[in-house]
Amino acid sequence: MKKYDVIIIGGGHAGIEAANITATMELSTALITLDKSKIGLMSCNPAIGGLAKGQLVREIDALGGVMGKIIDQAGIHFKMLNTSKGPAVQSPRAQADRSLYARVAQKVLNRPDRLDIIEGMVSGLLIISGRAEGVVLAEGQNIYGRAVILTAGTFLNGIIHVGLNQLSAGRAGDLPAKGLSETLAGNGFRLGRLKTGTPPRIHRDSINYTVMEEQLPDEKPQPFSYSTYRIEQKQISCFITYTNEHTHAILRQGFDASPMFTGRIKGVGPRYCPSIEDKIDRFADKNRHQLFLEPEGYFNKEVYVNGFSTSLPAHIQERAIRTVKGLEQCKIVRLGYAVEYDFFPPDQLYATLETKPVANLYFAGQINGTSGYEEAAAQGLLAGINAALKLRDEPAFILKRSEAYIGVLIDDLINKIHEEPYRMFTSRAEFRLLLRQDNADLRLMEKGRALGVVDDRAYEKFQKRKAQIASLKSKELEKKVSMEEFNRFYEGKSTPIKQNHTVEKLLKRPEVSLKDLLHLLKREGYEQSAIMDVEFGIKYKGYLDRQSALMEKFVKTESLLIPPEIDFKNIRALSAEAREKLDLLKPRSLGQASRISGVTPSDISVLLVYIDKYKKMGVSRGTAATE
Repeated sequence: MKKYDVIIIGGGHAGIEAANITATMELSTALITLDKSKIGLMSCNPAIGGLAKGQLVREIDALGGVMGKIIDQAGIHFKMLNTSKGPAVQSPRAQADRSLYARVAQKVLNRPDRLDIIEGMVSGLLIISGRAEGVVLAEGQNIYGRAVILTAGTFLNGIIHVGLNQLSAGRAGDLPAKGLSETLAGNGFRLGRLKTGTPPRIHRDSINYTVMEEQLPDEKPQPFSYSTYRIEQKQISCFITYTNEHTHAILRQGFDASPMFTGRIKGVGPRYCPSIEDKIDRFADKNRHQLFLEPEGYFNKEVYVNGFSTSLPAHIQERAIRTVKGLEQCKIVRLGYAVEYDFFPPDQLYATLETKPVANLYFAGQINGTSGYEEAAAQGLLAGINAALKLRDEPAFILKRSEAYIGVLIDDLINKIHEEPYRMFTSRAEFRLLLRQDNADLRLMEKGRALGVVDDRAYEKFQKRKAQIASLKSKELEKKVSMEEFNRFYEGKSTPIKQNHTVEKLLKRPEVSLKDLLHLLKREGYEQSAIMDVEFGIKYKGYLDRQSALMEKFVKTESLLIPPEIDFKNIRALSAEAREKLDLLKPRSLGQASRISGVTPSDISVLLVYIDKYKKMGVSRGTAATE
């Protein structure tokens, strides 16, 4: 029997990134999935990116991941969100051709030299002396590996709900995974239940688009991947419509048969992506809710009704959706449903995503209580990188909150108590001015290159961009723009100047762009991405300087490591809650400890004093003094 370096369970977005990166890092890899043809299937909405999520995809790409490359080939409606706001909160998003996305993902994983794809259901893990050594298939076959990455999504003991009917399934048409949760619970893991939902899909030929708001794609779509030069494929429109009071009245008629309201669903759903019945119950004062109609592909007849996620009975779904403007004659192709599944609270993980109870076992994706393709992919990438590094006896790869949204994501997961699915937002990142979607390559690509996972095409493009940014800063900013040319060009748009001024000084005016000034100076040839980076640095210099100062303070606090021998339970000066949380989560640094819910600033002060005293005393391992 062949023994692999890494075994990955699950062919969703986390599994794809984990399998690709371990193969790229030259480890023999097995990806085990129920159905090869469903690798990369978009089980929920047919879209990648969005607010904060777009930043994650750009970071994944800068670190050698593949989600950005896949959506660049499968995207049918690219849109940069928040363009009317500052660059810190702008995010790319793209609708995908659902079947094309899966085909491209499967093509990416076609790497017979390093990656075997095995169809089967994993029913258990081989755990020997506290270490993961392989997996057990439902048929009884053992597959051995030096590390295991579990990316089971919503499949662990999954149950689908439609009204009062329920079915054991991980998603529509697929069996749930049985046995894994029980194996993990038997090895000391705590588990919980969460739920997520999906809306009905309707036939596109049954929709009256003429009475809806058309949403056009960007005229010049911006790729997600740094190795993509341009988006070539045809772009199509999405549409917006709204529910109304009649819709809400019909939906309320189904509340007595709602699995959520009757208590059939025990798992907690995502607060920030509620079902339509939850929305009309919680926001009873609103007489309408926005719905986005998202086509699932060029030739796919299904349209995803974003905003109408529901688990109400079939007859209620059908009656309610036909009260929506433009959907009066719509034909439902697939009903909406809720799926309830097991997850494992992520405080049981190290920052590498290796589990604390079992060595060489990694969790990534919805098993950690997250929601969203992008969050899952980011975790799969980091779990794969760290599994490979550990097997090669190399230092772990951990991103700080100050370095990446991925760092924020993982830090939040392992340090906070999660009672609902976690979703990434720009507001979660303290340094979002510095962690923009447009500079992910400048922040992370050198790290990816050092790991050996960034391809030459992307790296050469990155080097060219860096050189252009350096040239703009050193050669162009001090050039003076003629008073006459500036006043003529900006007549009526900017206050006239009375003498020649440098490019840098003029750029401090909100209405002035670096692109226009370079045009006036006849300095062409710079790429827009380099121009925008330099312009942002000048216009937001004061804010950036303040965030940089805060970041330096953060890094200093973060670098103060807590000796692993310290017994938090015996530090009596800490609050009872702090002792409990610190003992449970075992933070590596003072900064990490400060972000644990329930640990107060006074607890951090106690810890600071204790660590200093501990180090001076030189206390031997396992015999921490008490306070």
